[in-house]
Amino acid sequence: MNEVIRKSQHNPLLTGLYAALPVAAAAVLGNVATIPNIPVWYASLAKPSFNPPNWIFGPVWTLLFIMMAYAFYCILRLPHAMAGRRLAIGLFLIQMALNALWSWAFFAAHNPLAGLIVIVCLWMMIAATIVSFFRLARTAGALLVPYILWVSFALVLNAAIFRLNA
Repeated sequence: MNEVIRKSQHNPLLTGLYAALPVAAAAVLGNVATIPNIPVWYASLAKPSFNPPNWIFGPVWTLLFIMMAYAFYCILRLPHAMAGRRLAIGLFLIQMALNALWSWAFFAAHNPLAGLIVIVCLWMMIAATIVSFFRLARTAGALLVPYILWVSFALVLNAAIFRLNA
């Protein structure tokens, strides 16, 4: 993949495609696990008073995924030999995998505890990705700040749902 990414650095459309692919994959995989479980299983759970209405999640995640893809695009456009670039790409891809995995752990497996374990790991990987991105391109790092804030809220919400339904 590094060779493909190296070639794409001179082609903004190709770089955009490579930036969007892991984000879109995580979004699709997450939705496959989530959407069928909202009307029955998720609706049956006890939720804390600060649980937002279901309609808010789609627009928020859409905006966050767009910001993630653009942040990744900024990193992919950097010179291939730039110190820290490879690490930043790896961290980003790992946290995207964890992002999708959370939906499978929480929704598809109907397991708030597994979701909580995954989301703690996800939060740590997002934090590491932000630090890595900031070192390379401040804009890329800044674009991920709303994401970690939302995942922080989701972590608290997941913990509350686990506690209320244990």
